[in-house]
Amino acid sequence: MYTINNEILQIMTIKPTVLVVDDSAENIELLSHMLHEEYKVKAALHGDRAIHIAKRSPHPDMILLDIMMPGMDGYEVCQRLKEDPITSSIPIIFISAMTELAYEKKGLELGAVDYITKPFNPSIVLRRIQTHMSLYDQRRALAFQVREYTDELYESRVELIHRLGRVAELKDNETGMHVIRMSHYTKLIAEALDETDDWKELLFQVAPMHDIGKIGVADNVLLKPGKLNEEEWEMMQRHAVYGANIIGEHHCDILRLAKQVALNHHEKWDGSGYPNAIKGIDIPLSARVVAIADVFDALTSERPYKKAWTFEEAFVYIEENSGKHFDPELVKIFIDKKEKVRKIMKSYHDDSAMNIITMIETD
Repeated sequence: MYTINNEILQIMTIKPTVLVVDDSAENIELLSHMLHEEYKVKAALHGDRAIHIAKRSPHPDMILLDIMMPGMDGYEVCQRLKEDPITSSIPIIFISAMTELAYEKKGLELGAVDYITKPFNPSIVLRRIQTHMSLYDQRRALAFQVREYTDELYESRVELIHRLGRVAELKDNETGMHVIRMSHYTKLIAEALDETDDWKELLFQVAPMHDIGKIGVADNVLLKPGKLNEEEWEMMQRHAVYGANIIGEHHCDILRLAKQVALNHHEKWDGSGYPNAIKGIDIPLSARVVAIADVFDALTSERPYKKAWTFEEAFVYIEENSGKHFDPELVKIFIDKKEKVRKIMKSYHDDSAMNIITMIETD
């Protein structure tokens, strides 16, 4: 059943705002008198002021814009508003004494939705404004619905990624807490990087998928208590490629990044890693970050083939392998976050009572 969310209800119930831009105070007064019963009216006598008002929140729902004004004319105002993502969607109606079709054509080409000539016919002005305001409200309502649907799809993908990450981890760690800890370690490093917030959040979300390829590794190899022989080690190394193949090719950012991490998180800074022996900055940044988080948590976790290292021993190992296994700049960041790492390690220890199907917290 169709439902209307609160944001759409606000569009429908709040008195819309119309910004009138004209260098004639008389025209502004005339239009304000026509509109004041149905709309909240704001006014600007020149282009600079109009742009300032349009960018200020709450933004006007419509702009009535004169063409011939001193300084910045209406065409330039329109162009600048349409070029700015903040104001580009606000419908603009040109109001002008110039009746030639060329002027109207130019205004519409710049992105205006209509063109009204002076002198004004009040009933026509109101009808035109009502029509375009209704269309604008419909577009915004549709945009809200699309955004909600997109958010639901994103959340579904994230949940699937977390659950698949747990499946892989449960093969050799009965609590599955490794993917939680290493995701938070990943986030700590990523937050210090000069990357977009979206990229940082995506990396945090996809980190649990780094070992999804373990699903394809035989249990007698994955759970072997002793050292792997050469053949078994080759089988273990294949999990990086298995993981990339499981995730596959996708257009969405979250799955592309997940594949990048799954394939490359065992590459090493000096080129001695696998599966492709790439080195240095040729290794994707996402995988370089995850490599530190993954190895640190693996060292401090008990496995069938080893005892857990102490917190300090693991930090020494990470530091000693700076420039060998790990990106030196990222190691510096990790070392600097030592106490926060300790806090995460204590919060998500393997004896935690957290339900293993609970999604990773996002702080």
